[in-house]
Amino acid sequence: MKEIKTDRAPAAIGPYSQAIDVGEKILTSGIIPVIPATGEINGDDAPTQARQAFENLKALLEDAGSSIDKVIKTTVFIKDMNDFARINEVYAEYFSKPYPARSCVEVARLPKDVLIEIEAIAEKV
Repeated sequence: MKEIKTDRAPAAIGPYSQAIDVGEKILTSGIIPVIPATGEINGDDAPTQARQAFENLKALLEDAGSSIDKVIKTTVFIKDMNDFARINEVYAEYFSKPYPARSCVEVARLPKDVLIEIEAIAEKV
């Protein structure tokens, strides 16, 4: 098991790793829409925040020796299920058939009061 750490995705803000390399797979922690260089939340609407979270995921996976195309499972946590359709549109910009397996859950609150958090499991390239 190897820790993955990159400055191209938000830093861990607690006792956890951004991602873990377990040999054939990369498992990410939850990724929120923070701009890595500034620590600021990008946007105040679900699509903007979703794009930032996916860009962070993409960068983290690339630095871990994988890619967004190798994602096999995602878990998406959203603040408001009314944003589901708009987040789905952004999701479709990053993934193509065969789409990864996915769970999407509405939650009461997310870190830094963001609207979306994403975690993924990906195969290594």
